[in-house]
Amino acid sequence: MSISADLIKKLRDLTGAGVLDCRKALDATQGDIDKAVAMLREKGLAAAAKKADREASNGIIGNYVHMGAKMAALVEVNCETDFVARTEQFQALARDLAMQVVAARPLYVRREDVPADVVAHEKEKYLSQLDDANKPANVLERIIEGKLAKFYEETCLLEQSFIKDDSVTIQSLLTDMVARLGENIVVRRFARLELGN
Repeated sequence: MSISADLIKKLRDLTGAGVLDCRKALDATQGDIDKAVAMLREKGLAAAAKKADREASNGIIGNYVHMGAKMAALVEVNCETDFVARTEQFQALARDLAMQVVAARPLYVRREDVPADVVAHEKEKYLSQLDDANKPANVLERIIEGKLAKFYEETCLLEQSFIKDDSVTIQSLLTDMVARLGENIVVRRFARLELGN
């Protein structure tokens, strides 16, 4: 089957993949664009996992000031090269992350950043809520783990749902961007400011 340049362009627009990768994916899927997108995404996610250990020492500080200038955020987002840091996609990502920090009010970047005493306090709180529940210890433990997972989703930036698309977490947004840009991307830290707080 002959793959048209228009079909390759369409796939590139959808995925951000290179021309050769798009042609190979379309050849392998006999021109089925949906299957080609899925194939490129899988390939990109596998590549992103391999890049996770690479050092990300370049990057930018993304910022967002909410309308009315009463709330703002700064987010340090790192990548491997200055070239990627200057791309429009990377800068848009940093701005989106700063907007996420303003809107969703995370307290930590990742669950590993949550202090042990905070986790212990949350577990105690959940246990006290379940005091009068007549359930076996293993069931109580699963309930507490579920409540703790919800706590992480609310307070850890990487586990939050993206404000522009709640079917995507911030971590999966970053993984997708790693696949598109071909470099490791790390959110290092953030600061949120609110007038009067």
